[in-house]
Amino acid sequence: MDTEYEAFLEKKSQLGSMGGFAPLFMPEFLFDFQRALVEWAVMKGRAAIFADCGLGKTPMQLVWAQNVVQETNGRVLILTPLAVGQQTIGEGEKFGIECHRSRDGHLNNARITVTNYEQLHRFDWKDFSGVVCDESSILKHFSGATQKAVTRFMLKLPYRLLCTATAAPNDYIELGTSSEALGELGYSDMLSRFFRQDDGKSFRMNEVKLARSRHSGHFARLSYRVSQQMSGWRLKGHAEIPFWRWVSSWARACRKPSDLGFDDERFQLPPLNEVSHIITPRKPADGMLFTVPAVGLKAEREERKRTLDERCELVAKLVNHDRPAVVWCHLNSEGALLSRLIHDSREVKGGDTDDYKEEAYRDFSGGRLRVLITKPKIGAWGLNWQHCSDVASFVSHSYEQYYQSVRRCWRFGQDKPVTVDLVATKGEERVSENMTRKAKAAEVMFDRLVHYMGDALHIKRENSTLSVEVPSWLTSK
Repeated sequence: MDTEYEAFLEKKSQLGSMGGFAPLFMPEFLFDFQRALVEWAVMKGRAAIFADCGLGKTPMQLVWAQNVVQETNGRVLILTPLAVGQQTIGEGEKFGIECHRSRDGHLNNARITVTNYEQLHRFDWKDFSGVVCDESSILKHFSGATQKAVTRFMLKLPYRLLCTATAAPNDYIELGTSSEALGELGYSDMLSRFFRQDDGKSFRMNEVKLARSRHSGHFARLSYRVSQQMSGWRLKGHAEIPFWRWVSSWARACRKPSDLGFDDERFQLPPLNEVSHIITPRKPADGMLFTVPAVGLKAEREERKRTLDERCELVAKLVNHDRPAVVWCHLNSEGALLSRLIHDSREVKGGDTDDYKEEAYRDFSGGRLRVLITKPKIGAWGLNWQHCSDVASFVSHSYEQYYQSVRRCWRFGQDKPVTVDLVATKGEERVSENMTRKAKAAEVMFDRLVHYMGDALHIKRENSTLSVEVPSWLTSK
């Protein structure tokens, strides 16, 4: 069979291929399960590691980057959320892997360069052989332009690694964008191959393109995303096993070492105590005799604004002690009021400078600041706060943000029980119910990924070639 045709069939199989190389650097400080993940990612060349918080994604990505440097004699760029870059540099110093941070595009002869996502435009892809996206799930929270720039940057490099905890329940779009960045199926192709819409109607791509042509900028991106999610997508009846096996061809997932067949002895989480506080407002909304559950996002926003003082007063009462605490809010007005009510606290806002944010994170990590107040979309990714075991938060529809915010403290390496106080009003009961539903969906999603990943590891691939017998009448003159 023609070699080019064989390569074509291999690409169309979507079972994954190994485009990397045999590891050249595998230090002793890696745990056995970390070593297995790094070996696979290096051999794969373009891979994703979905490992839970505290399982050591930073040392794994540093070792992966060092392997690419030694193999190619080139450079690797590590992209991180803001303030995680300095943490990565510290891990490199701890494990003896030289890496340098740059926020202006200058490389200074560094082989491994660390920068935050917002500074990517300052770097030229031609200077690198590989790229790592740390906490890659955060990409969907950036603007469409940033997300697109990261994907385009990655697609130009031969070696790519994505690292995240992937907590988003049933977020198939995220899996699709991860696949696309690695050079596998794009998310539109993924949806058409494995999914169908809940209402039974096919995806009208032409109509979406026409809608986008009438608009530009943010609305165009938003209309495209919403058009894929409004009707909802579900796996085709026959496609569940093929889908998860396909994901497992380019990703490895684990919540604990035993998911990969290793011992959990050194990775035991302390107890997590989630306490739900339901506030009955002092007076109901205008025109109401009593508080009823808010229906719709507009009504929920009005409920939050109406009960701002009562909710913040309760949170302040919960954290006004002498221990470190993190308070997660969702509105600017919440953060401003909480910073006035809570002693020895500091608020980090989206409008603050990068230097101010990093200083606040360092002060909190170093014990110079007792209470940090911020939004999950600002500070919930990548940072390690095992010194803190008290968390307070308001309810939200985003389970992923809630999960990540809790995991800053409740992670492997934490040696104290963690208490999470979750505050809501009677009018936000539907939001609380939605969080519970998404938590269960996230557990199911990870269970499936780990289960089918285990199956995929034991699938024996066999390629057989059938000889073709040409009829005599075709060859006769």
